Amino acid sequence: MIEDDAPDRDWTEPGVYRCAPGVHRIPLPLPQDGLRAVNVYAIADESGWTLVDAGWAIAEARELLGKALARLDAGFADIRRFLVTHIHRDHYTQAVALRREFGMKVALGRGEQPGLEAIHSPANAGLVRDDVLHRAGAAELVARRTGPPPRHSRDEWEFPDEWIEDGAEILVGDPDAPRRLRAVQTPGHTQGHVVFADEAGELLFAGDHVLPTITPSIGLQPVRAASPLADFLASLELVRSRPDALLLPAHGATGMRVHQRVDELLAHHAKRLDATLAAVRSGCSTAYEVAAVLPWTRRERRLADLDAFNTMLATTETLAHLDVLAERGLLTVADDDHGVARYTV
Repeated sequence: MIEDDAPDRDWTEPGVYRCAPGVHRIPLPLPQDGLRAVNVYAIADESGWTLVDAGWAIAEARELLGKALARLDAGFADIRRFLVTHIHRDHYTQAVALRREFGMKVALGRGEQPGLEAIHSPANAGLVRDDVLHRAGAAELVARRTGPPPRHSRDEWEFPDEWIEDGAEILVGDPDAPRRLRAVQTPGHTQGHVVFADEAGELLFAGDHVLPTITPSIGLQPVRAASPLADFLASLELVRSRPDALLLPAHGATGMRVHQRVDELLAHHAKRLDATLAAVRSGCSTAYEVAAVLPWTRRERRLADLDAFNTMLATTETLAHLDVLAERGLLTVADDDHGVARYTV
């Protein structure tokens, strides 16, 4: 028997959980300590299933997805397509791997095309770009790294079968009475991130754009946007302007309403911008210097206590906050002789 989903359960526990009629949440494991799982959503389709996101292409995730589908009286061959919210590994790579074997379609937001093209280019700048770290005044993080920077594997990031355009209507289920999903482009976390809104069912398949307990990293993508935080905040406002819905996030429990969580995220970033501005007023001038005096994670840890990868993420996210303050006229920015962005009041 398949249980109804509940916000008070351990959301990472493997299984199949009913979120709404014909919609099931399948948490799949991630090989890291921070985010322990990613939610894949199975939507009943004509003689099969459409999945929103796919999970990380690792053996354990594949095994658990297979077991979950079996509980729905289905198998991998019954997946008709993947609708992927963005190109990060924990959302996209298992779709690519399964497509090679079973031939289902993979669809991805049009805005991710430049990122995939960059991955397949000879440059392949890596997961966190060195030039961005240099601009942030964090050259020592690059120098401290042993070996080459972590890079995207082109085999894991093959191109999709279909690019999803902003505003596209995707029909799922009974052709005579289909579920209508509206694709909404929500850049910020990545340039091509999309969410899928089921207005009739009052559901939002939110990917990493709106998460119930954390805020997503900003701008971790092969091609960095000019102002990823400005994009993210505008995307939050866009989602806030749409009809409210049940939040179906990629990481975390279901149960929250979208508008409530968007308001919380906007308030969080407003507070973060204030703290970033105060750090510059106190004498910090680079993103790396500001990041070192700000608290990180819900536990308010110091930058020095984070691992190397999260230190780089924190630094580039701080750079994004500083750029928004400069865009708003609250700071002045100029590159020094070494290409480091220096911010002053």
